[in-house]
Amino acid sequence: MPRTFVQTMESPNHTNLDPSVFFLLGIPGLEQFHLWLSLPVCCLSTATVVGNITILVVVATEPALHKPVYLFLCMLSTIDLAASFSTVPKLLAILWCAAGHISASACLAQMFFIHAFCMMESTVLLAMAFDRYVAICHPLRYATILTDTIIARIGVVAMVRGSMLMLPCPFLIGRLSFCQSHVIPHTYCEHMAVVKLACGDTRPNRVYGLTAALLVIGVDLFCIGLSYVFIARAVLRLSSHEARSKALGTCGSHVCVILISYTPALFSFFTHRFGHHVPLHIHILLANVYLLFPPALNPIVYGVKTKEIRERVVRVFQRGQGIGVKVPE
Repeated sequence: MPRTFVQTMESPNHTNLDPSVFFLLGIPGLEQFHLWLSLPVCCLSTATVVGNITILVVVATEPALHKPVYLFLCMLSTIDLAASFSTVPKLLAILWCAAGHISASACLAQMFFIHAFCMMESTVLLAMAFDRYVAICHPLRYATILTDTIIARIGVVAMVRGSMLMLPCPFLIGRLSFCQSHVIPHTYCEHMAVVKLACGDTRPNRVYGLTAALLVIGVDLFCIGLSYVFIARAVLRLSSHEARSKALGTCGSHVCVILISYTPALFSFFTHRFGHHVPLHIHILLANVYLLFPPALNPIVYGVKTKEIRERVVRVFQRGQGIGVKVPE
């Protein structure tokens, strides 16, 4: 760890602490509500674990669901679980016990994984849009285009893309000097929240962070929007109203997940950089909504709106209820 990254620091009560430790403050201005805020966090994290594990188990155990759209959904569930495990334990420790101490290396690691997982999720959402485009615009070539090999390569590209785009950030932060405070007014080590504490020239960090975000959010949203333009054109050419409704219905779950994922992300992104008049606790609440809500709601959306998954989930639970010892009357 570079020496500049572990300068002396102060805790919230201005006592000297280990110079290699940062302190996550939580949600400034809402400290008295931390315990109450932990309740929705617990509910959302429980829904994330139960919902995404259910998706993974159902798809893995049902051969009929071994299709590209559901394999992409499994990738999304795996990323959501990993992102949740990288943030929720520390978040609950802060809300329950004010245990905001985090080592410099752990802070950098958390920052890397959180943002890398978010970039991986965006790549998978783009792949799911491509899946819907091929299914509707080129249905006869669907099986030959989206083969198992191609799906595996897309998964590898998602991991490499997210990891490589985030890899320079810890090194860029490692060169900074934190000479005033190591108290981070946030619930996790968010990139810009840490950069704002530095006393040196942070322009390279800000430029790189903005560039990486635009390369992911901007490019992916543009490509997703373009794919749905082609989908809409193909659907409007269908003569049957029933066929049009069925084609659009297959996109419903994906559109809902896109809105759930990108809407809070864009709000968080723009308020953090341009909303200087927005109170700090609003910034942090938006950043937590961005991390907590999509992983919890994605499996619910697909479970409710996708008939195949809904039927398989019901069948799995019926099997579970059917297993047991019959008591003689």
